[in-house]
Amino acid sequence: MEELKNQQLAPDFYLDRKNASEVGKKLRNKQNLLNQLASLESQQADIQTLIDLCESEDDKELYGELTMSLADFEKKCENLKIITLLSGKYDSCNAIMNIHAGAGGTEAQDWADMLFRMYSMYAEKQGFKLTVLDVLDGDEAGIKNVNFLISGENAYGYLKAEKGIHRLVRISPFDSNSRRHTSFASVEVMPEIEEDDEIVIRPEDLKIDTFRSSGAGGQHINKTESAIRITHIPTGIVVSCQTQRSQIQNREMAMKMLTSKLAELKEREEMEHLAEIKGEIKKIEWGSQIRSYVFCPYTLVKDHRTGYETSDIQSVMNGDIQEFINAYLQKI
Repeated sequence: MEELKNQQLAPDFYLDRKNASEVGKKLRNKQNLLNQLASLESQQADIQTLIDLCESEDDKELYGELTMSLADFEKKCENLKIITLLSGKYDSCNAIMNIHAGAGGTEAQDWADMLFRMYSMYAEKQGFKLTVLDVLDGDEAGIKNVNFLISGENAYGYLKAEKGIHRLVRISPFDSNSRRHTSFASVEVMPEIEEDDEIVIRPEDLKIDTFRSSGAGGQHINKTESAIRITHIPTGIVVSCQTQRSQIQNREMAMKMLTSKLAELKEREEMEHLAEIKGEIKKIEWGSQIRSYVFCPYTLVKDHRTGYETSDIQSVMNGDIQEFINAYLQKI
């Protein structure tokens, strides 16, 4: 009798493990929001105390402290407001990103490397973790292509704003005549998805190739065929991973990347279908030029979707892109 009872309970138990994990993640996110709200309420009370002191005492230091506290409070309120906009299906997921250099040889490959550095510094500032999954170095400098994972709360929700073509205008350091060049690089952003019942990948639809990893990584990585390339035949999507020590680990990561690309493709097709139903004719974000970075003859970074711009191009290249992301999230 006891054995029968266990058999009846077991399927429900295993079925609920995935749901429990998802519920736990949502609860942690909600708790984080509540903690931030409680912190703002406490800060609001401190500011009110400062206001009362300023009204009763003519103290310049108090006024200076109040000004700084109000600016900090306003910034935190704005950040919390942005977090509430991250309500998409995959917004809470980690982000898998790909940067691909456009035509233009070394100049474009250097631009792809500059963008990778920008996102690396952004991840560091946000407290996110960055893991390189696959990289193809440039012929002389820079990179031709790089895949990397950014892990952290709402990483995809924020970084989906970066999806599209990024344009660079500068005096090329690789041109002996110091001429001005325009370069392009594409940025692809997908949510990291562990499992999705709506995404079905059939083994017969996959072409799997193994090859030797390139670049740094030690004798094991470079001397064995541990790298994996997977082609999804129906869509033509190709993913690869070569940074893990074993073929099994590279295969698992490549399958995650494929699942994420298929989920992003499905989401994009649904958005296009809705736009078609509504009779809207507008440029698809994927593959369109979203932002220009001008180093010469003036300095300017401008987002063509939102109109947000800044002349402080060095700060942007050092990872200060949150204001561009905020402007995008408030617009969509």
